[in-house]
Amino acid sequence: MVSERRLFEHELEEKLDALLFASPSHRSIERLASLLEPLPRRHQDLVLHWAGVAAQTYAEIGYLIATLAPQTLQRLTDKEFEAWVIAGLDTYDKQGLRPAMERLRDLDGFIAIREGRLYAAFAEVEPRLARFVQGLSGRALALKAGAYPWTDTETIFLPERIAQFAAAEDNRRLYQALAAQLWAQSRYGTFSVDLEAALTCWPERETALTWLAHLEAIRLEACIARELPGLGALLAQVRGPWPVELAAALPALQVPQADIRVTLDWLARLMEQSAVPPAPTFCGRLEPGIAARVRAERISRDTATLKQALAVLKGAAGRQAAGQNDLTAQMHPDTGALEVRLDGEAVRLTHEAQAAAQSLLQDLGEVPPEVLTPAGDGAWTPTDKAGAAPELQNERDADHRYDEWDYHRNAYRRGWCHVYEVEVKPGEGAFVRDTRQRHAPLIQQLKRKFEALRGEDRILGRQPEGEEIDLDALVEAVNDRRGGAEPATRLFCRRVRNERSLAAMFMVDMSGSTKGWVNDAEREALVMLCEALEKLGDRYAIYGFSGWTRTRCDIYRIKRFDEADDEVVRARIDGIEAKDYTRMGVAIRHLTKLLAAQPARHKLLVTLSDGRPDDFGDEYRGNYGIEDTRRALQEARRQGIRSYCVTIDRQGADYLRHMMGPAAYTVLDDVKKLPLKVADIYRRLTV
Repeated sequence: MVSERRLFEHELEEKLDALLFASPSHRSIERLASLLEPLPRRHQDLVLHWAGVAAQTYAEIGYLIATLAPQTLQRLTDKEFEAWVIAGLDTYDKQGLRPAMERLRDLDGFIAIREGRLYAAFAEVEPRLARFVQGLSGRALALKAGAYPWTDTETIFLPERIAQFAAAEDNRRLYQALAAQLWAQSRYGTFSVDLEAALTCWPERETALTWLAHLEAIRLEACIARELPGLGALLAQVRGPWPVELAAALPALQVPQADIRVTLDWLARLMEQSAVPPAPTFCGRLEPGIAARVRAERISRDTATLKQALAVLKGAAGRQAAGQNDLTAQMHPDTGALEVRLDGEAVRLTHEAQAAAQSLLQDLGEVPPEVLTPAGDGAWTPTDKAGAAPELQNERDADHRYDEWDYHRNAYRRGWCHVYEVEVKPGEGAFVRDTRQRHAPLIQQLKRKFEALRGEDRILGRQPEGEEIDLDALVEAVNDRRGGAEPATRLFCRRVRNERSLAAMFMVDMSGSTKGWVNDAEREALVMLCEALEKLGDRYAIYGFSGWTRTRCDIYRIKRFDEADDEVVRARIDGIEAKDYTRMGVAIRHLTKLLAAQPARHKLLVTLSDGRPDDFGDEYRGNYGIEDTRRALQEARRQGIRSYCVTIDRQGADYLRHMMGPAAYTVLDDVKKLPLKVADIYRRLTV
């Protein structure tokens, strides 16, 4: 068999254009096609496939995978290449775009982890590193584990582990070098200009940020080497030779006069060349938006603290006359402490005020002049009482996190869906009381049917002895004798008591589309079912589900397995109301987990819904949601759980057979049939 020829550059351009049309790096398709043209056809197809898969998650990740593929395939097998892509996509699912791109660029780290090389862990270096950073900064600077190295100017974030080098000691030195460089971003003015505004010139934001981090690494290392030569030597040893792409910028960035504006000038030159930056293995990343906000809040806070302290000093000195307000401040050249004089007399600041002054000097290089403005006759009252910005405040952690199946990748998104389990807000109970009164005859009829199920005997045929003749076995025995064969001797049947061991989970769709008649029918069905099931004695639970995107998947407790059908449960049924969207796969996984824990031989999951899986945005709609739900049901079946769906979606036949499997669903043409149909289906499923 003759192998297919390689794709030419113009053919690759056409395919890449279709795959990566949404990428901000679209204008570089020609260069990308030229990189892929020399690859064997097998590798070209492999790259196009996985770039397309990744682009469906985020176009820029697909572009990066295609860009890095030629050098990556020189070091990885085809299977390892697929694992490398999946690792990057998993990181995007858990931590976002920037960490994912860092993970993909860190090919050495990926290989090191697969080879089991020795690495350094953040937990083991953090105690010593914290003291080192405190000595550098002279102020509180926290250390935390993060997805990649960066700082918001108050906290330094470092990876949980580093495997850049083969020896663990070398990786520990890299931790120290990264911490020093991130400290230097605050110390030497990286954030003293509006970097966000500067970056708006470049549509390829990630590329611009990577170049900016490299250029600043050159400038900051030179600053450190001038003030702390030993630490500068450590940084040079860890990084090794500067990448050749940065050689032209070295002279301009290493002079004492260089500041962040020089860095931005060189960034413009490199971006105009459309060059690909080297992997940032030796430098920290930049988060200019967050850092600028935190820095501004700290400057405001420190300024307020210092102004308040100086105002208190004025008041204590009793200086109220207009001519007695001469306030001056300067830094001591040896100690670095702020010396304040009021009308020529030295005064002492509190520890908090001194710390605020030193922090301002690090951020601004001086104490703001407005701090030294006389406060006037009245007492100064601080007005800056604003709390942290909403995006910086911690929200409630998810109760559970579940994987989600991405059929594009043919792999799970790990820990992708955040589940919050809450109780339904109880209603007043009027709906349940009215339903029980209106449907009293039907409820009594259901109770009798279910009670008969509990008392039914099961007939075991083909027994060696018993109370009755098994006619089927007898007919077969007669035919065997006539045919000359030895007839069977098991000709009896015996009645045995039908002992039930079943747990049922009812999963109720509480999406916004159920508002109105559907919601009423669901609640009626649950009221009638609870009345009947109490007679049957089966263990059952009722949970609702809704949500808004994968970060807020809500599961509503209506009745747990260990609860009786009492007034509390009825009030919750009364309180069931339409909420948001229908992300069904994660709800099935969570309720399957609860159902699997029940000590019953038979387990049943019944879904009441009015439509197909859906969620806010386009990603979960269509085949993605159907395939994820189908995979969740397959996972349930592997745990011995039988599933059934009752829906009023008249278009359900288009997808339910594929999603649920044959004979595992019922489509109703009238919502009013739902209450009786649910009870009838349950009876048939559990006989």
